[in-house]
Amino acid sequence: MELALAIGGLVAGILAGVLGIGGGVILVPLQVSLGIPPVQAAATSNLSIVMTSIAGSIQNWRMGMLDLKRVILLGIPALLTAQVGAIIASRLPSYLLLAAFGVLLLANTYLVQLNKKVVIQAQELGADVSSAEHLSGTESSGQMSPWLARALTGGAAGLLAGLFGIGGGVILVPMQILLLKETIKVAIQTSLGAIVITAVAATASHAGLSDWIWNGLGLGDGTIHQNVLWIPGLILGTGGLIGVQISTRTLPKLPDETVSLLFRGFLAILSLYIFWQAWQGYRAL
Repeated sequence: MELALAIGGLVAGILAGVLGIGGGVILVPLQVSLGIPPVQAAATSNLSIVMTSIAGSIQNWRMGMLDLKRVILLGIPALLTAQVGAIIASRLPSYLLLAAFGVLLLANTYLVQLNKKVVIQAQELGADVSSAEHLSGTESSGQMSPWLARALTGGAAGLLAGLFGIGGGVILVPMQILLLKETIKVAIQTSLGAIVITAVAATASHAGLSDWIWNGLGLGDGTIHQNVLWIPGLILGTGGLIGVQISTRTLPKLPDETVSLLFRGFLAILSLYIFWQAWQGYRAL
């Protein structure tokens, strides 16, 4: 299994770099195919995402392109919702969690296309505040409160991280541009930093923190669920780090249409496989 995880993490890193998607979308189905239960796959995926997102954020910080205030404001609501997502994931039947993840894979085809469309249009309009307002179709006077926008953006990312084991960048970037009127580069850099917080929070939750809090409030049953597979997570994360370096430094840039076709086809195949696994789990009841 270790060799398969290492190769899988490497491939996930390469695909993430080429297709511009988060590793969790790839790593969770990979682990499920190796016989790892869905909730443990989601938990372990978060551990590997911690590694890759920290590496990217450190690079941004060294280059002076990381605003810690923005990251923290998005990360605070994510800390809370990640606990909720982990609690829900640990209590859902495996087939329901897989089915929900399959739906998320299909939804990702739209979300990433939205992300791409917002970025392209913003680039064409100069990627400034006025262009972001034009994209959202709202004026400054009708803009959502920044505090509420950050709560919704960070909260959604944290919930997805705790529930499905994905970083949430596919939601963080377009929501920052549309709701917070951020420029493209700021949104991407802040997203990567916020993913560090969401992934750490989700990993801690799946390691037992959410159950400890729940039990401390007198709302739990006294048990502690430890769903993180530490060694597989470290193997996946190491492979992902190497894969991202390969894809960003040595692979040629693909045309946009080719990338879009690869992405849609890849997620369609993954979603079919996940739905099949969910059906198999349901029939086994």
